[in-house]
Amino acid sequence: MPVNSKSFLTFDPTRVPSPCFVVDEVAIENNLKILDRVQQASGAKVLMALKAFSMFSLAPLIRQYLAGTCASGLHEALLGREEFGGEVHTFSAAYKENDLREILNISDHVVFNSYAQWQKFQPVIQEALQDKPHLKFGLRLNPLHSEGATPLYDPCAPGSRLGIPADQFSKLDLSGISGIHFHTLCEQKFEPLARTLDVIEKQFADVLHQVEWINFGGGHHITAEGYNIDGLIERIIHIRETYNVKVYLEPGEAIAIHTGVLVSEVLDLTFNAMELAILDTSATCHMPDTLEMPYRAHIFNSGEKDEKAYSYRLGGQTCLAGDVMGDYSFDAPLTVGQRLMFDDMSHYTMVKTSTFNGIGLPSIALWNSKTDALRVIREFGYEEFKTRLS
Repeated sequence: MPVNSKSFLTFDPTRVPSPCFVVDEVAIENNLKILDRVQQASGAKVLMALKAFSMFSLAPLIRQYLAGTCASGLHEALLGREEFGGEVHTFSAAYKENDLREILNISDHVVFNSYAQWQKFQPVIQEALQDKPHLKFGLRLNPLHSEGATPLYDPCAPGSRLGIPADQFSKLDLSGISGIHFHTLCEQKFEPLARTLDVIEKQFADVLHQVEWINFGGGHHITAEGYNIDGLIERIIHIRETYNVKVYLEPGEAIAIHTGVLVSEVLDLTFNAMELAILDTSATCHMPDTLEMPYRAHIFNSGEKDEKAYSYRLGGQTCLAGDVMGDYSFDAPLTVGQRLMFDDMSHYTMVKTSTFNGIGLPSIALWNSKTDALRVIREFGYEEFKTRLS
């Protein structure tokens, strides 16, 4: 399996504590340049989805290229406002009144998942508009057009709680609503977006002519190899010119794909019907998407089971029987104390870590693949576990 985070082919994993997320700021900037090209050529604005990657130590670099951030609730909105600057767009499946009051104070766009909540919070909204008349409001639509293969990540699946279907949308009074939002993709290329936009233009053309902006949401793999960037630019221009609207995109993984690794250490080697290795990382605590998506994270210099001379099942430290990364093979036997590097571990990893079983959180390090400068930004200990409890 080819390595995605190619700059790390020369990285020595013993230079950082284990476990540790290591992010290459050069690779991040390369992705940002691609996204900025989309902005410059299409006239769209690109926001970073904090739900996928929220490494605020990189905020000074990120805000050089992107228009702002999108948040899924109060805490992400606060982080976006405090650290990243630019525009802050907030969407949540539902709001609590106290949270919404603060969100309205720090956001530029606030998107509602249901018309009922838009109506319920009118007194709060009108109060906020007295101080912030430029505040924009949107509704999330659901085109009921599925492009994803994994039900867990499909916002358009039957019974989805996310967004308003067309047959309900057509009956709504859109007074005070300046834009619409949709999010239907998950780490996908341009073609699924194009098909989704075909459906949206057919179902919601009347609405598009009434609003000022449309937000394409996230899930766009714009920086992945083979993505049809020119096609994306052309489609954005078509939407902008046809409906006279501003266009926003909210990629998350596109900022961070192919930019980082998770360094791990072999703690023990055992045997039960096959060779087993226990690592100081955990699938459930440190890379839960490998279990939820699910997918098999590649390890540098490894192969599929039996592809190379020595095969092992790799697992974590927790008591969960299924805390397993998968079966891998290596050219030489693993040894206790050996470091391994899991590939492509920047997006949807740090933001999803947990301290289940009291397992420590991985450290976070920033590396520059051009200068070889390396600094450990954050290390975690007992306090991070204890302060989440009572």
